Amino acid sequence: MENIKVISMIAIISLIWGYLWVTVKIGLEDIPPLLFSSLRLLIGAIILLVVLLVRKQKILPSKQEWKPFFYLSLLMCIGYYALSTYGMQFVDSGISSVLVYTMPIIVSILAHFYLKEHLTLNKNIGLIVGAVGLLFIMGPKLMHISWNVALFGEIIILISAFFWACTNIYTKKIGSSHDKLKMTMWQLLIGGFLLLIISLIGEHDTVFNMTLSLSSILALLYNGVLGSAVAFVGWNWVLGKVQASVASISLMSVPILGLVFGWLQLNEQITVNIVIGAVFVCLGILFTSVQSKKKVENVTEKIA
Repeated sequence: MENIKVISMIAIISLIWGYLWVTVKIGLEDIPPLLFSSLRLLIGAIILLVVLLVRKQKILPSKQEWKPFFYLSLLMCIGYYALSTYGMQFVDSGISSVLVYTMPIIVSILAHFYLKEHLTLNKNIGLIVGAVGLLFIMGPKLMHISWNVALFGEIIILISAFFWACTNIYTKKIGSSHDKLKMTMWQLLIGGFLLLIISLIGEHDTVFNMTLSLSSILALLYNGVLGSAVAFVGWNWVLGKVQASVASISLMSVPILGLVFGWLQLNEQITVNIVIGAVFVCLGILFTSVQSKKKVENVTEKIA
């Protein structure tokens, strides 16, 4: 029964995150990227704040927690959310999802240097396979010397994936000493307010002259409520039930779903290069996430 609940939750989260890329693209039709990122973060923060209040948990960070929470908000909210949303102005939603989910592959590189999680044969294979996938996706544009906005957007999104990976590394180093729900709430809240200030300065003309449609409002609510708050709570529950490496493998379905949903709803073109590239990226995630049999046995012995 418990296994069915875990599998069901993973399926729900994968669907939420897979469709999220379509909703971002829809939201960007009316809302400038930095403001969209700010509002989705603030909505998610409010939902998590309500959860904390219902659970009667301590809300205010301690004196020692403000600094790491601020760093997390810079890495995740400015580095990942803002950059990925900004880049999506120029890139199809499906391709964006594939590029962002190179994150687990990047994590394996950073973990080698900062967490002493050495690059195993599986991880090295994953890095090579993932790199091949990126070449298939970005290669046709890189072969043309002339600069274009699509390539610019793809590079920005890859940079955002790097910041997401940095966030995961930093969270792993300091997260065990903090309540994850409170940490994430403040991360979203601080980052949301910082982005709101940046948006009001940098997107001033667009912000005060935009007209919101029902579709863009629904897209924003989807990102804030389902994509940020609900999916996060569900993901934390999954991580508490299964090994992180096993849970990470489920991420492979998200970029594939992103491509399919973008094709179905937004009529985005799916070329042979994109399909091959997405498959290679997913295989790269698989290789970098799967632990060796020997390592799993060692972990099992320690638990026993």
